Amino acid sequence: MPDDHGNEHRGDSRNDVSGATHDVVQAGSIAGGVHFHQAPPVTSRRPGPRQLPSDIRTFVNRTAELGQLNAVLAGRDGGDVVISVQVVAGTAGAGKTSLVLRWAHQVKDRFPDGQLFVNLRGYDPGEPVTADQALQRFLRALGVAAGDLPQDTDDAAALYRSLLSDRRVLIVLDNAATVSQVRPLLPGSGNSLVVVTSRNRLAGLAVRDGAHRITLGTLPEPEAVALLHAVTKDYRPEYDEDKLAELARYCARLPLALRIAAERAASHPYLRLDDLISDLRDESALWDTLSTGIDEEAEAVRSVFAWSYRALSAHSARLFRLLGLHPGAEFGLAAAAALGDLPHHRARQLLDDLVGTHLLEQTAPDRFQFHDLLRAYATDLVQTEETPAHRAAALRRLMSWYLHTADAAQTWLAPSEEHLTLPEPPPGVRPLTFADYHAAVDWSEQEHPSFLPVVRSAARNGLAQLTWLLAAVMWSARPPSSSERDWLELGHIGGEAAAELNDPAARMRLLLHTGIAHRALNNFPEGLEALGEAADLARGLGSGHDEARALNLIGLIHLRRRELGPAEAHFGRAFSVFRAVEDRRLIAVALSNVAGARLSAGRLPEAAAAVGEALHAHRAQGNRSSTGNALRLTAALSLEQGNAGAARQAIDEALDIALALRDHTLEGYWLLTLGDVQRSEGQYGEALASYQRSAMLHRRLGDRSREALAWRGAGQAYAEMGRSTEAADFHRRAVSVHRALGDSWQLAVELDLLAAAVHQEDPCAARAHRSEALSHLSGYADPRATAFRSRLEDLSGGG
Repeated sequence: MPDDHGNEHRGDSRNDVSGATHDVVQAGSIAGGVHFHQAPPVTSRRPGPRQLPSDIRTFVNRTAELGQLNAVLAGRDGGDVVISVQVVAGTAGAGKTSLVLRWAHQVKDRFPDGQLFVNLRGYDPGEPVTADQALQRFLRALGVAAGDLPQDTDDAAALYRSLLSDRRVLIVLDNAATVSQVRPLLPGSGNSLVVVTSRNRLAGLAVRDGAHRITLGTLPEPEAVALLHAVTKDYRPEYDEDKLAELARYCARLPLALRIAAERAASHPYLRLDDLISDLRDESALWDTLSTGIDEEAEAVRSVFAWSYRALSAHSARLFRLLGLHPGAEFGLAAAAALGDLPHHRARQLLDDLVGTHLLEQTAPDRFQFHDLLRAYATDLVQTEETPAHRAAALRRLMSWYLHTADAAQTWLAPSEEHLTLPEPPPGVRPLTFADYHAAVDWSEQEHPSFLPVVRSAARNGLAQLTWLLAAVMWSARPPSSSERDWLELGHIGGEAAAELNDPAARMRLLLHTGIAHRALNNFPEGLEALGEAADLARGLGSGHDEARALNLIGLIHLRRRELGPAEAHFGRAFSVFRAVEDRRLIAVALSNVAGARLSAGRLPEAAAAVGEALHAHRAQGNRSSTGNALRLTAALSLEQGNAGAARQAIDEALDIALALRDHTLEGYWLLTLGDVQRSEGQYGEALASYQRSAMLHRRLGDRSREALAWRGAGQAYAEMGRSTEAADFHRRAVSVHRALGDSWQLAVELDLLAAAVHQEDPCAARAHRSEALSHLSGYADPRATAFRSRLEDLSGGG
């Protein structure tokens, strides 16, 4: 990952590209005009989200309730939905989610703009999903850039309602506990439909929001028997309806309990139903003695859980309860093996047992999750049946497994990043290793949702050293195309743990990562603050090398802000230290950054000397992302020198590296240069496609500045094709972003381009744009800025 490098972008036939800045466009030789229209300011209309989980196997009955749900759509007239909010309420284990998913899959084609789904985990023993968290997920799924996500819940809800106003989306809000979890997720108008499942009636939704409610009770006895029979018919030779009815009564005729009982009956085909029922009767009697009499169904479900749990082998039962310690929504085979102190093959056997008894759900090969009731049950069991020492040991094994596996992933994902010295894993913990880069990326992408819950759990359980180590190593083990925003909370938690330990070296390392994250997100003041503190800590520790790393990163922030003098000064100080300690990689990194500053200033011969030396060093050391960055600089330099062929060769090689690394950050940035090269050669359709993809990737990553640079490139392409109206539209949009970000240089450049686009139609407006551009250049004194100012003064004076 490009932690210590990354530089700023400088500012045939009639190919036809039709579409918008949010659409994937087709480049090539297409006859006709060029229409690359402006998109709405915050969202992309890419194919709608398809978030529904898979349909439920062996779903039976609930015919009446399915009919009631279908009636919700029957009132449509010309596409209008009469009912916009449907609540499916019922006791725990009644099959609310199964019913809604079965129905949603049947009707999803009625919602052409997609389906949104979130499990709000309102009854999970862990932390529920807040409305704000759900809004952030939904807005990203609807195409909102990470950098454009409102931080205020009310603002996010308003944007969400705006995006849904002209769409027809099916929205499933599963396991809601309160109205406050749901209300911000309701569309304000339009043709979308929200279906909510809850154990509560959520009466406030009916009163204020016009929600219609279906109350899902226990199954009628014939349907409960039919469910038992559907699961067992291929495994048991006899079919005794009376016995199945008695078994159903002990399951309170609740689908979850019925399925667990049926799986046990199916897996023991030669054990008489009488014996199974007798066991369950005894378990129910035990729970009756502990009953509060308040919730008979809940006690019946717990009886079935206990009945099924006690039938497990001792090893399967132990793994089941230990899995209640895993903090994530989903977990893999290897993590389960670490919790249980088991070899992988043995863990797989036991997990298969738990899936077979319906106590665990398998979501993908070697991936598993709990039903929320069963997670709560496992969490209770591990607290009551495992000693504190055993729980602590299991958690330590799990955290150690994540730590050492993430460290192994770092070897591939961030090979130039220094490995931390880690405590030895406990005996029996078998961290994963990876055969190649792609295997490491696959693991990282799969486990990334668990990174934050794992770090939170380590902190909550007083594992301060593991907490900061996890946060630091997970920085280097993140998926290549993840947003730095996702790591910031991990860094904050890790920093608190490092402060608790009074470990300045740990704090320094986390602050370096925090500074890089803020720089990537254009949070420059926060980045400078973090990196300044890191530099101070490094100085106090007597680590000139780490201080130089901080200085290099501070220089990158100055470079992003086009403060070229401070940038080059910081790079120079860092370079001197790296050379003194003979760190060949960081010598080359600093040289690349010096080259970037000189190129931005227009000092081309000096830039060429630095980048040539840096590229040679990066190639020799096998630093792929750094090599790609130097190639990107080489391409930009060659283009300025008028050698488009050399520029194309360099940028093609750079993009091959980005694609091989599966790194959208690098790909999106380097596509800007490819677009410039294509534009210089008159390949306008190809250039527009490059700028469009760059804009899309930067929108996803939350980099508004570079997204605006992609719009700039599109505007320049249109201007060169004589399409001044479209060019002006793109430049205006980029102007608004640079103005909002307070980026004086980029704003001045964009205003100049906008002036050129509107000059023929409105010379007065062009003069005003150039006059404003001049007002933003007072802080720049480098050769390129001086020449730019002189040209603007000449144009403004001459009108």
